[in-house]
Amino acid sequence: MAVDQSLLAHMMPNTFQHYLLGLFAVANNIPALGPFLDLTGAVPRSQSRHVIRVATATSLLIMLSTFFIGTAVLRFFGISVSAFQVAGGLLLGASGLSMLHAGEPSGAREKQVDTARINPGQITSTAIVPISLPLTTGAGTMSTITVYADSASSVGERIELLAAILVMTVLIGLIFAFAAKLTQWLGHVGMTVLIKVMGVFTLAIGIQFIVTGVTTILQHVPLELAS
Repeated sequence: MAVDQSLLAHMMPNTFQHYLLGLFAVANNIPALGPFLDLTGAVPRSQSRHVIRVATATSLLIMLSTFFIGTAVLRFFGISVSAFQVAGGLLLGASGLSMLHAGEPSGAREKQVDTARINPGQITSTAIVPISLPLTTGAGTMSTITVYADSASSVGERIELLAAILVMTVLIGLIFAFAAKLTQWLGHVGMTVLIKVMGVFTLAIGIQFIVTGVTTILQHVPLELAS
């Protein structure tokens, strides 16, 4: 069952626009806005800026770490990228479906931040968990970047993926910085629609990963049977 490699390349296009769209679907911090606003609404502006810096820097660190060592970790544990694509696709598909059926626009009801008794150390830790991880850059983001990094075979493609990660980091910071105005401008209905649109893209990326992974696995089935 030979599969045309050009078909696989068409299924997983390696362009800056493709990378950025995929990252925006899975690494956007819209689900983190509820806990973020809960936290920053109870602290001075200087500490709000600190939360933005910490959450954005943590998200960047997670994405860069996955970019540089994600595939190496898979090889260390003997996990094929094709199997990881299927697993990541299932994870993204489940995440996309949950976003499509989300009832709360910002996820605030699921991840409340207790601001009654909070200190600078707690502010920093809350900016990291849960605001950055997992609400902004979670398992779905790491799965997506790992698959993208493996499929980026040339130096140019890896540079485009790295550029998409940097641009996504800037977008994360901007969304945090204008979170209050964004939620006020979009309102409940606008935020709900935005989350559902991102859910559709996330679900589509998950299906794409599954199809590509299964296709690659089936491509090697005759070889294994022959041996």
